[in-house]
Amino acid sequence: MKDWIPIIRPDVGFDEVEESIREVLGTGILTSGPYVAAFEKSVADRVGVGHAVATTSATTALHLALAAVGLGPGDEVLLSDFTYPATANAVIQTSATPVFVDSEKADFSMDPEHAASLVTERTRVIMPVDPLGQPANHASLEVLAAGAGAHLIVDAACSLGASRGGRECGGHGDMGCISFHPRKVVTCGEGGMVTTDDSALAERLRLLKNHGAQRTTSGILEFVEPGFNYRLSEVPAILGLAQMQRLDRILADRQRTAGRYGEALGGIPGVRVPEAPPDTVWSYQSYVVVLDESLDRNDVIAKMAAEGIETTIGTYACHQHPAFSRWIPEIGGLPNSARFADHSLTLPLVPHMDPSEVERVVESLSTLLGSL
Repeated sequence: MKDWIPIIRPDVGFDEVEESIREVLGTGILTSGPYVAAFEKSVADRVGVGHAVATTSATTALHLALAAVGLGPGDEVLLSDFTYPATANAVIQTSATPVFVDSEKADFSMDPEHAASLVTERTRVIMPVDPLGQPANHASLEVLAAGAGAHLIVDAACSLGASRGGRECGGHGDMGCISFHPRKVVTCGEGGMVTTDDSALAERLRLLKNHGAQRTTSGILEFVEPGFNYRLSEVPAILGLAQMQRLDRILADRQRTAGRYGEALGGIPGVRVPEAPPDTVWSYQSYVVVLDESLDRNDVIAKMAAEGIETTIGTYACHQHPAFSRWIPEIGGLPNSARFADHSLTLPLVPHMDPSEVERVVESLSTLLGSL
């Protein structure tokens, strides 16, 4: 059996966090301490906003952001259909109505024109996703949201370190929501962050994530409204902070590997390699190609695994899943999202990936597609 090449491997080592973990265990301050605060500041500084609020996951970050703007029954949220279902779940948990928006024809992200056609007087939030570390067309979507009187809350789960139009992802719209899941560029194991330049929103986010509690002048907690327990603890913050301190090196490594893939895959029939627009930097949270519709993508995944190479789908089209069927219109469809969900393929992109491993992945894929 050939050595297994996984989709991803977290880029964090015990040596860089050991001393800090020992310190935290010694102090007994395991949550809401100085490392969480330092982690929040490092993310806010990187994104270029005034505030970052740490949470237990990107899903709770999304839910917290929606709760902070008072979303509820009767409200509508326009959101990307081509996304991990956490985006839609967060909307549904507020009792608002999800309105699924198609991807652009040649781009995984939300189609601003389709989004514009779905705006109604009930539209309170537009929630695009930065798919797979590829920034959405935020400039167009910000104009759309302003015209609709809606908030723009960006699911930037995958795009820390990416940018578009000279602005870092997480810095677009009213709020951005970032993930630190093990498949992300920076990982805490689990964890999330809401980023914003709005001081009032930041204050409300901090209130709601801590049970709706604030301290009185006597130092006693007063619970001013129902909230949540979405606090990140110190040990995950230590992991994230260590990687934030070398984020540029992590990104450069991923971009080098992506460049090798791009050069090697360019001439393979049946494979389309997405390319970043001129004003855009991708974080390459995942390296994803699109196979011709004549090819059985799931068969390719199985046969690549038999060669010792892990691949998987790009991500999901929510409208294809029964959990969201009640919110899917019968007319029109979401053809671009469906095509990407059925034919996108994620290739391995691990830290410090040897060029020979990239070559092996590409050769195996080329040989396999040539035999189909």
